[in-house]
Order: sequence, then structure tokens, then C-alpha cells
Amino acid sequence: MMDFFNDYRKLYFTALGLFVVLTMLVAIMPAISNQNNNSPLPTEEALSEAALAGKALYVANGCVACHTQQVRNLDMDKVWGKRPSIAADYADERRTDLWRNTATLMGTERTGPDLTDVGNRQPSAEWNLLHLYQPRAVVAESIMPAYPWLFEEKAELVEGDVEVPVPDAFRKGVKGKIVATKDALNLVAYLQSLKQAELPGAMAAPEFLYKREVKAKAGASGGEDMGLDGAALYAANCQSCHQASGEGLKGAFPPLKGSSIVLDDNPEVLIDVVMNGYDARPEFASMPAIGTNMKLSAAEVTAIINHERTSWGNSARKVPVEEVQKIMDLLKQTAKK
Repeated sequence: MMDFFNDYRKLYFTALGLFVVLTMLVAIMPAISNQNNNSPLPTEEALSEAALAGKALYVANGCVACHTQQVRNLDMDKVWGKRPSIAADYADERRTDLWRNTATLMGTERTGPDLTDVGNRQPSAEWNLLHLYQPRAVVAESIMPAYPWLFEEKAELVEGDVEVPVPDAFRKGVKGKIVATKDALNLVAYLQSLKQAELPGAMAAPEFLYKREVKAKAGASGGEDMGLDGAALYAANCQSCHQASGEGLKGAFPPLKGSSIVLDDNPEVLIDVVMNGYDARPEFASMPAIGTNMKLSAAEVTAIINHERTSWGNSARKVPVEEVQKIMDLLKQTAKK
């Protein structure tokens, strides 16, 4: 026995053998099993060439240091996705090449918001480009660094140029037009591709754990907003563009404060815009179909529009949920024709 401990060769090769065996048992075999027992969801879409290039830029610019791409099965993560993430969400990820394994970008820190479903939450190319150029132009409290090197200044636009609607307060002496480079467009293409795939019909979605109780407001059941917090829903779905003040951003996103559409006694157009989006070019950037993308219920849409109709000096009547539901049903019927 003493000979064994005195022979460094035996000690070395024994330790090496144990290391190899344990690595096989603890790391490699479970990884192979996990890979063989999981496959991409049928509705998963492969990344386009532009999105793949954008993914490389996402890594190169350090975005993964502050943003996660994993919706945990905790109730507090509901704002980041429709369901908790599952292994199948990452089954189609591949190594960048032989030397670099940047397949999954799940991240470890949420200095910034989770991006698992940001392609649905914020699909607007204009918003994403402006956010990259100067984050504080759309989110005043943002601590995200700006990425001006992804853009260039031009005196005149040429065919194919994508101009970024930067408010005057953030142009910093720029006299020409701010145009997105191919790198900026590719990075936005990657962000727009980040969407949670729909689960097959027979597959039940995992439940979020530790659900927080929501107390309905007195007298709200069956009434205007079913006790939902319209301000919180507005902040989660609308505020990034239209701002907390409801004043929007000049040349980029229209104001809701004093808006004739918001204040109209007939809320049909307002609900149509929330559910189906609206393209107001060239005056403003196009608005995505937030209501449809986020699958907002009639009660949630009611809470949002009533918040908009009664905030920032607006004083329109509150719309009951039954009226909103009727209009949403009508819009669906019209879309099918």
C-alpha cells in the first residue's frame, strides 16, 4: 500500500481515471440523455441569417452580462413570458463553431429585463433601434449603455436606409439624419426573433409557482376593469413607447394625453389599435399589435384603456368590460372575413 502512495505515476493515473469516470457519469452521460430526450417544439422557428449575425453581436457587445433568457417557474416571472421556460425551448441551439459554445444565452443576471419573449413584448423595430442608440430616450431610468457606434450620421437618406426617430433632446448636436447600420439591424432582427414558441395542443404548460393573491377592488367584479391594476398593465405593455406621462416621444411615438382617439366616447378605434396595432408613418413609428401579441383579455384591455382615458388630465368615461368584449369579438369576426 505504501508503494502505491509513494509512486506518483500510480497516484496521477488513478486520479485521472477517477476524474474521467466521474466526468462521464456526472456531466457527459446526463447531457447526452438530455439531448436525446428533448427536441425543439413544432412551432419553433429557426433563426434567419440576419438574426444569427445579430446573435453574435449580442454576445460581442456584452448584452448577455445583464439580460437573461430564461423565464423561471415563479409567479414574479409572469411579466417576462406566457409560461415558464422548458428544456425544449433550448433544444435547437447549436455551438457557434468548434471553439466557441455560445449556443444558449440564458444568462445569470437581470440587471436588465429578461428577453425570452421580447419579440412579442416589444416587436417594434423603431423602438428597439432608438433604445440601442440611446436607452434613456425611451426609458428615462435606464442604466443600459448607449451603442451609438451601431449607427451613422448622413446628410441625406438613400434607398434602403433606415432612419432612427431620435428626439431632439438626445441628438447631441447631430445635424444630419441618424441611420441604422447593418449591425444594428441584425441585432434588432435577433431581438425580434426572441419569442416563446407555442406548446402543442396536448401539452400542458407548466404552472408558475408561489402565486401572489390578487384582491379585487370593491364593486369591480363584472364592472369596468374586474379589479385589475390598469396603471401596472399600462406600464408593462405601453409605457416604454408612450411614456409614463402619456406624452409619447415627438417624432417617434404619439401622445395619449389629449388624444382624440383615447378620448372618443366610442372606444372602438382605441381597442382596434391596442389589439391590431397601427401604422402612422411617416409622422410616427408603426405600433405593433400589442393586445394580440400578448394575448390580453378583455378585462386587461379594459383596465389599460380606462387608465389611459382617465390619466394625465384625460377625463373620458370609463368603459365597462362587457362593451370591450363585444368590440373585441366584432374585430375578430371582421379579421376572419
